[in-house]
Amino acid sequence: MDLQNNRVTIAQAKEIDMVQYLAAQGHEPTKIRGNDHWYLSPLRDEKSASFKVNAKHNIWYDHGMGKGGNLIDFGTLYFNCSVSDFLKTLAGSLSFQPLPKSNRKVMPDAPKIIIEKVGELTSPALLKYLRERGIDTDMATLFCKQVAYSFDDKKYYGIGFKNNSGGWEIRNRFYKTSSTPKDFTIIKNGSENITVFEGYMDFLSFIGNNWDSHLQSDYLVLNSLSFFDRALPGMKGYATKHLYLDNDDSGRKATVQALAIDKTFVDNSNLYKGFKDYNDWHLRRENPTLQSKPKPPKHRRSP
Repeated sequence: MDLQNNRVTIAQAKEIDMVQYLAAQGHEPTKIRGNDHWYLSPLRDEKSASFKVNAKHNIWYDHGMGKGGNLIDFGTLYFNCSVSDFLKTLAGSLSFQPLPKSNRKVMPDAPKIIIEKVGELTSPALLKYLRERGIDTDMATLFCKQVAYSFDDKKYYGIGFKNNSGGWEIRNRFYKTSSTPKDFTIIKNGSENITVFEGYMDFLSFIGNNWDSHLQSDYLVLNSLSFFDRALPGMKGYATKHLYLDNDDSGRKATVQALAIDKTFVDNSNLYKGFKDYNDWHLRRENPTLQSKPKPPKHRRSP
């Protein structure tokens, strides 16, 4: 059906092929794997493609924003408009043909992280890696597990940190990845205060440096800065929120956003000024001659 001279309904808009629509807007995928089309995000500036369209389900997800949905969800963000205004934009634009589900080209789904086994953290290689990151291994075993997983028919294992939805943040010397569902992690000690980190290596470093007093705070590990907005409602009940976010553009932006909310948010990043994050500062404080190492690569996964 030609939508150009017709009123577009919500149901019709949802059936418009997103890959075709993005192409019409000048956005082409940088990588296609199975049903997953990866783009440089049309919604923000980035250098590595983290915006994904799944052609099988005709939905999108922006890993950097932690947001996703159907074409309408995308259009209202892309044009910064209401649903009704976006539908008018569709009706007045080029002709887009809804693709019948039976005619959509469906490829095998991209490989996902599959958790095979979860056990105590005993691997000498993983424990050595923790020590190289300046982490006390006895303390780390209280918060982390050893996770065996498969990805693309290959077997791996790593240090696992569980999130609130049952997914795992996993890393070893060579890879950093995560299983679904993706979420933040809250550790409660019955405190009126909460301490916030982006990643669990920062959290473990902080606990090791403050072991005698660590039970005086609850902890929030975002596992991805994209969860910061989602975690904000849960932080409201705390008297003080101590922020230890990364010293990069995204971390500073989130810190400024929080400080603008009210005075119960406290920025503690000056402690590690000149370093990329708390763990980097902690590690180089222990060994000032140590050179910075590149971040481990990430396995691609579905949201």
